[in-house]
Amino acid sequence: MRRVFVDAWRKANDGGPLQPLERLLAEVIAEHPEYHGFLAETDGAIGRDFPPELGEANPFLHLGLHVGIREQLAVDRPPGVVALYHRILLRAGDAHEAEHRIMDCLARSLWDAQRAGRMPDEAGYLGCLRALADR
Repeated sequence: MRRVFVDAWRKANDGGPLQPLERLLAEVIAEHPEYHGFLAETDGAIGRDFPPELGEANPFLHLGLHVGIREQLAVDRPPGVVALYHRILLRAGDAHEAEHRIMDCLARSLWDAQRAGRMPDEAGYLGCLRALADR
C-alpha cells in the first residue's frame, strides 16, 4: 500500500492520468506538505519503519486515516457518520481539522478491533464522534 501512495503522488506531480483512488490519495497528500519530500524518496519512504517508541508519526498511517474518513463520508458508513462529521466540522472550522479530530476516534476503533481480533465497533466509534461533536 505504501507504493500506491508514493506512485499516486509521483503521477500527480508528473501530470499523469490518475485513477479515482490515486486522485483521492494525491488530494490528501497535497494537504500535507510536510510529507512531500519524504514521499519523493521512493525507496526510503516505502522501506522505513516508524517505531512508536521513537515518537515519530507514520505518514502512511496518518494519510490512510484521512482516506478512510473520506471513504466513510462518501457512503455514510457507518450510518450517521456524515451527520456527526458536519457537527464536528462546525466546531473545527475547516474540513482538514475536522478530519484530524475524527482521526483519533477512528484510530482507536481500529486499534481496539485489531487487538481483540474482531470487526471495529461501529457503535463505539459513533459514540466517540458524538462526544467530539458535543464538546
